Amino acid sequence: MAAATSKTSGVHVWLVLMKAHRALSRVAKRSIEPSGLGESDFAVLEVLLSKGPQKVNDIGRRVDLTSGSITTAVDRLEDRGLVARELDDADRRSRIVRLTPAGRARIGKVFADHAAALEEAASALSKSERKSLISLLKKLGLAAERIPARARNPR
Repeated sequence: MAAATSKTSGVHVWLVLMKAHRALSRVAKRSIEPSGLGESDFAVLEVLLSKGPQKVNDIGRRVDLTSGSITTAVDRLEDRGLVARELDDADRRSRIVRLTPAGRARIGKVFADHAAALEEAASALSKSERKSLISLLKKLGLAAERIPARARNPR
């Protein structure tokens, strides 16, 4: 592979993206650590803060947790008084999870610190560069989603 091509190859795009992702993930984790919340608990509370009350399984899909893991996370947050479960009036078989006043106050503070840390990390980019990056990453992600999974070649 020619040197000029290697700097624009799909592999190089992936490597640069992964390094940037790891660096931003470290910033995000450090911003959450002082709160005493784990990443999955933070993610659940953040979904409830931004999207409002949600069904347990919907939260699990949004934060990429299995049904067992989301149930455990909600149990843990409920034990800490940060969320409450209620029957869903539209579907009595499912439960709606909502923030308690204590949960809203807690995630509001933690999320503000988190947002400030990520804003600082993104400050290297201008508003125009951020818009371009977001657009390009969406385009890349959508294209990647369209690629079918390939069967392994047994050897």
